[in-house]
Amino acid sequence: MRLLACALALVCLAAPLATPARAASPTLYFSAIPNEDETRLVERFGKVGDHLSKVLGVPVAYVPVKSYPASVTAFRNDQIQLAWFGGFTGVQARNLVPGSRAIAAGAEDMAFHTYFIAHEATGLAPSDAFPKASKGRTFTFGAKTSTSGRLMPEFFIRKETGEAPEAFYARVGFSGDHTQTLKLVSTGAFEVGAIDFSVYDKAVRDGAPELKTVKLIWKSPPFPDYNWMVRGDLDARFGAGFTDRLQKALLDITDPALLAAFPRKAFVPAKNADFDPVEVTARELKLLE
Repeated sequence: MRLLACALALVCLAAPLATPARAASPTLYFSAIPNEDETRLVERFGKVGDHLSKVLGVPVAYVPVKSYPASVTAFRNDQIQLAWFGGFTGVQARNLVPGSRAIAAGAEDMAFHTYFIAHEATGLAPSDAFPKASKGRTFTFGAKTSTSGRLMPEFFIRKETGEAPEAFYARVGFSGDHTQTLKLVSTGAFEVGAIDFSVYDKAVRDGAPELKTVKLIWKSPPFPDYNWMVRGDLDARFGAGFTDRLQKALLDITDPALLAAFPRKAFVPAKNADFDPVEVTARELKLLE
């Protein structure tokens, strides 16, 4: 008994000297609007998450979402704290989450474009002017809240024709994402469609089979689009100056393989005011409450 008592006493004396385990760092969760096939996005953005984790010294995890609205909901509900939004989804998110802000955009995003594409059977020819000869054809947008796949194309249709898309075209649909728009036009399911110029240009570089029956007929005027947006409470969660460090980590990305995930040549600083024209347009079209 005396030996047991001595052993317990030693344990009690030693206990205060033990070093507590270091608390695990919180995880930074991020996502991106699903403008392409989910499998490809998971593969590509997973690499971006690994890179940011190494640079920032905290766990960073990519969270796939099923739709554009789902990305905004995840941001609002704090399921993600960082998002690669389109111009319109970014505006929606910042209106729902006070203090959130754009911190970076692709070098191409301050002057983004929508392409109108057509099936070769339409006989529609490329033109610098809006393709009014597409009147009466079937037409597909991308996702309903896509900036380059719906918001701006609808704006240009109304501006150039004086009519709503449903009046100008025989039938209007929504493909859900840009790669699907390309597929639907290539098969003739829709005769004309609106697509993110960077997705189309990448398809050209990759020699996508859909381009055998699809041609570019019009390039829109420029507008602001994709951006990295953060919630306003990152510094409180990860430490003072974290948002600035995150912004620098994004701006410093030079690896072509990582930039290809977007695809962009580089990232540049961005702020909420850069996307005010998108918000104005969305309110004019009554797409933003």
